[in-house]
Amino acid sequence: MDGTVLVADDDRTIRTVLTQALTRAGCKVHATSSLTTLMRWVAEGRGDVVISDVMMPDGNGLEMLPKIQQDRPGLPVIIISAQNTIMTAIKATEVGAYDYLPKPFDLPDLMKRTARALETRGTSSKASPDERGSGDDLPLVGKTPVMQELYSLIARVMNTDIPVLITGESGTGKTAIARTIHDFSDRRTLPFIAVTTADLQDIEGPARVLARVKGGTLLIEEIADIDLEAQARLVRMMDSPGEHVPRFLATSLVDLSSRLESGALRQDLYYRLDGAALNVPALRERVDDIELLAAHFLSKSEFENSAPRKLGADARKIVHDYTWPGNVRQLENAMRRLGLNARTDEITRSEIEAVLGNQPDLEPVLTGGNSTEKLSASVERHLRRYFDLHGGSLPPAGIYARILREFEQPLIEISLEATGGNQAKCADLLGINRNTLRKKITDLDIRVTRRRKLM
Repeated sequence: MDGTVLVADDDRTIRTVLTQALTRAGCKVHATSSLTTLMRWVAEGRGDVVISDVMMPDGNGLEMLPKIQQDRPGLPVIIISAQNTIMTAIKATEVGAYDYLPKPFDLPDLMKRTARALETRGTSSKASPDERGSGDDLPLVGKTPVMQELYSLIARVMNTDIPVLITGESGTGKTAIARTIHDFSDRRTLPFIAVTTADLQDIEGPARVLARVKGGTLLIEEIADIDLEAQARLVRMMDSPGEHVPRFLATSLVDLSSRLESGALRQDLYYRLDGAALNVPALRERVDDIELLAAHFLSKSEFENSAPRKLGADARKIVHDYTWPGNVRQLENAMRRLGLNARTDEITRSEIEAVLGNQPDLEPVLTGGNSTEKLSASVERHLRRYFDLHGGSLPPAGIYARILREFEQPLIEISLEATGGNQAKCADLLGINRNTLRKKITDLDIRVTRRRKLM
């Protein structure tokens, strides 16, 4: 490496280690424990790359970044921080950092990043959007303890190569979190490829997938939906990935333990993917984040429509108390719709009620002669009868999938009928991804007919 590196960190050991390593690599190094000194060096024109901690005795390294960019456009700044949450990484990107690395960091890794920064000096002050991703659409907004714990877990796994299994309900943001892990990892300059069972249907499917991912990140969406034959292909692909080994991530909407017990999920595939587990909380588990998320999505709507919107007091209460069965995706869709259609700057109770409806409970429902029986009680009654019909024997294996199909098919058919066959509206109504709906329609052999919607 050739160039001068400015190091700012209040940890003497880190300053010493970086100074020795960079000097051996051929760099000149100026190290300090003071942001004031660092800013003076920058203003004097010293340094080709900056490596700075966030929390310093005399200030915050992130807050100094705009000033550095103003004084020295094109000077790459690598942020290192013990505040290793994903929000720190996102904030570093937003304020123009070239790169971000959580502490404790891997020294050879930091040296590689510094070498890349030296190669790009004078051309760009941060990694390109293709390398890092914009971060604008990430659902990683929240201050609740459960989200802070999730951020910390993401930060710990994002610069490792271990597989990650991401679980959570529909609409919680599993795929976007997988994308975040990629965008802030060492592989961010390589492809991010999401595959479903359709990509693995034939024997050449894995080879085509590996050719596309090129050693980047491979996301297997809804692993529980992949059939056993395709699962076997995945196992062989993971065991023999070729020259460029990708990072494997997977998502699941359902608890995989039941799939393992029924034999619908291969144990060897599960154990290959379950290197680290991230469970994305449902919105009802982070109620105190709802207003923050709503404001975030309304601000995005403001950008799209140049019309600032905010929730009135009554509207905020409804948003806070609503159960959000479709989780973050449903909340985002509702706020975007309100941002487009609200008549005034302040969204009213009536406007949000029009978007959300009255949200009737699923219970009580009419079930034969008992008009007050709850849906859960009705389901339990039918399931007990189903088991009783088999006498002392167990029903055939795979009961979970069969029962789920019995419920899913009429739910989707009725929802499609209610939305006049409009799949986009139906997906919003159900709170699921449109691609997931299309797959369900195909798998369940549902006939879609466009007609006048019922409501």
